[in-house]
Parts: sequence; C-alpha cells; structure tokens
Amino acid sequence: MARLYEYQGKQLLKASKVPIPQGEMASTSQEAKRIAERIGKPVAVKSQVWAGGRGKAGGIKFAEHALDAEIVANQLLGSEIKSLKVEKVLVEEKLDIEKEYYVGVIIDASREVRAPVVMFSTEGGMDIESVPSEKIAQMTVDVLRGFRLYDALNLCVKLKVPTQVLPSIAQAIMGLYQTFKGYNCRTAEINPLVLTKDGRIIAGDCRLAIDDSSVFRHPELGIDVAREAPTPPTEFDKIAWWIEEGDLRGTCYIAQMAPDKKGLGYVGYHGIGGGGAILGVDALNRQGLKIANYADTSGNPTAAKVYRAAKVIISQPDIEGYMLGGFIVANQEQWHHAHGVVKALREELPKRPGFPCVILLCGNKEKESMEILKEGTADLKNQNPIEIYGSDKVYETEFLAKRMRALIDEYRKKRGIRG
Repeated sequence: MARLYEYQGKQLLKASKVPIPQGEMASTSQEAKRIAERIGKPVAVKSQVWAGGRGKAGGIKFAEHALDAEIVANQLLGSEIKSLKVEKVLVEEKLDIEKEYYVGVIIDASREVRAPVVMFSTEGGMDIESVPSEKIAQMTVDVLRGFRLYDALNLCVKLKVPTQVLPSIAQAIMGLYQTFKGYNCRTAEINPLVLTKDGRIIAGDCRLAIDDSSVFRHPELGIDVAREAPTPPTEFDKIAWWIEEGDLRGTCYIAQMAPDKKGLGYVGYHGIGGGGAILGVDALNRQGLKIANYADTSGNPTAAKVYRAAKVIISQPDIEGYMLGGFIVANQEQWHHAHGVVKALREELPKRPGFPCVILLCGNKEKESMEILKEGTADLKNQNPIEIYGSDKVYETEFLAKRMRALIDEYRKKRGIRG
C-alpha cells in the first residue's frame, strides 16, 4: 500500500466535504511562522512522518502565536520521530476538544466477506482494537448497492450519538467512505474525529493508504513508489519499483535497508520466497553480516525481471558480497532465475575483481538451472569466488551464511582491509 501524509489525506477529505482544521504544510520554520500568522490563533505543529503515536513521541507541539510556531517548527524539522526524519510539518489551528470519535474503512479480504467494512466508534484517539465492542458499530458494504448517508446515520444511532451532532458526524462518515472509494484506498481512518467545544465536527487526524495497483489512476498524488514504507523512497527504491511497475509477471520486491552504510559487512541480498528468505537474513546476521537490501523474486518471474533485480542488487556501492537465498524448493521453473542471475553476474563482476557470490537455487528444473549457473559463471571464477548450491543445502542456512562470511573475509584480505 502507498501511504499518504496527513496533510495530503486531509486535502482529499476536504474535497469530500469532511471539515478539516485551517492549516497548511510547511518545510521550513519561516513557512510555519507565516502560516501561523495567517491562521491568527494558537496552532498545532505536527510532524509529517509515516508513524502512529507521534504525540507521545514528541512529534506534535503547540504554539500560542506565530513566533512560537517558528521556534517549535525549527525544533521538529530535521529531528527524528520514531527513527524517521521530519522533513515537513503541518501547521493547523489548535482544536478545543470536547469529545473524540473514530471512523474507519478497511477492506476485509477474508473469503466470507471480501468487501469494504465501515466502522464507527464513540471512543477515538486510541487503537480501535482496544475499544469495547459495545462502543463500536460497523457495516459491511455491498459494493453494488453502495454506502449511503442513511447507513452512516444508522451507525451513529446504534451508538446513541446526540441528536445535535448526529447529521455532522454522519456526513463525515459518508465523506470518508467517498474518499476511500474514489481513491481506491485499502484503509482510510479519521482518528480522532473531533467534536469541538463550539460544536464543530472536524477531522483531527487521518490516515489513508492507496492500493498499489491503482496508484497509476491518481498521478495527482505524486506517489513515486506504490508501496507502504516508513520513509520516503530513495533513488534505489525508485529504480527497484520501476522493475516491478514495468513487468507484472511474478514478483520483484526490492527495498533498500541501509541507505547510509556505515562500516563493513553489507551483503546484497536476493531472496526467493518471503519466509525462507528471512531465514537466510537471520543466518547472515548471526555471522555478523548485514543486508544492504531485501529482495524477493518469486511467483514465476521472467528471466528479464530476475536479471534486472540481480543487476540492481549487485551494483550497490559498498557491499562486500552477493547472496541468492533461494531457501525454498519452488515449483516455479528456476532456469529463469539461473539465466537472469548469470547475465547480471557477467555484466557486473568484471567491474569487481574478487567480489564473492553464494548462490542457492532449488526447485523445478533444478538440474538444468545448475548447469546454466555453472556453465555461465565458469570463466568468472578465475577472478571471483562463486559458490553454487542446490536443494541438498536448502535447509543449511547457517552453512551458507558461514560460507558467505568466509568468502567476504578472504575478499577483505586481498584488498588489505581489516574487519
């Protein structure tokens, strides 16, 4: 899923007639000051990071006037909230809260449902999972019939929402659902939906996540990488996403784990199959090695797709080895992986004499895959240590991690590096 920042989500809610606080996004403390001056009342300065619990982590600060807003914005910008760097803040009017509600729409993908579910609670500002069931009303939406205003009213009535605010809250629920549907969301939440002391209903905070497959429909959102991540995409992430975006045959998930590599011991990691691949990561970590990236090419990708993935992984600077961790006996025809990896190795290894590779590939067409790998890398082994293993080592994660470590140690010796 591709998450939106709070300020982006609130603009979409506003278009669906959900009231939002007066405010704007700022990327400098001077901008924050100017926005606070325009608002002309106490403001909240809110870090724009993809993490919950910002308030408790110190990511939301209040200011009584514009100069204070500049000071607190300066404190937040460039800081880290839950290990995420703050590059933008939302400066908006401080709400005088009387009560908090919760509204959410999710996709229930279970076999019995497979439909959107609208949830409403009279208890907002906390995890919905911890709210007693008697304070939650929900409705599974028939996508052919749709969700209507009287459905939202019925949710409110079930929880005995006071008559004077019932129409406004129902309209906010309706607006959230329209946003959810119009932007092909996987999840959409307003938490809290605030009742102010002067009787207004306002979206105090929101979280929207767009379905990966529908991002192309919404270029106006400026989403570079259609995946949920805790940080903005790096250039590496954008290149990796281009591989997946341009070829939907099979999976090619690649994420940069260490944009700023510090020290030695980083491995370009190329996994096949999520769970088994993670076992390989754990084994490498136990040998004192770190992964520069995590990757997964499974689901029967083409050789061209595997080649692009392997080339991107191997071409990372400051890595000391490449591991293809196929810790799974796959039913996909593995000769596609073999062809793709060989092509990438033949292009990249001549640029890196001594750079070691450990390759584990198991499953359908394994015999043919082993032949492709061995023949395709035979002449490369004069300059680069390349070890190739099949299904007899599929459970030997520790052995393979130790081999990767041993080859890296030898690589360092040849370069005169102590580590």
